[in-house]
Amino acid sequence: MAARTNRSKSDKDPADWMPPSPEAQCRYVGEWVSTKLRWQLTADDRELEALKVFAEGPCEDTIVRYTQAV
Repeated sequence: MAARTNRSKSDKDPADWMPPSPEAQCRYVGEWVSTKLRWQLTADDRELEALKVFAEGPCEDTIVRYTQAV
């Protein structure tokens, strides 16, 4: 991710920021969900809704893999 893009993302979740490149969005969503699952992190309603839009739309074929943290 380019430095400028990373700065624009800051600490925003997928409800407030997505990569500008459509090709990168599904990868970003998959990595976001994988991290949440790995560390058993919660998500607020806005975040869940944004992820659901991608999961049921352009990213429906994205496979999320993770290993539970111990």
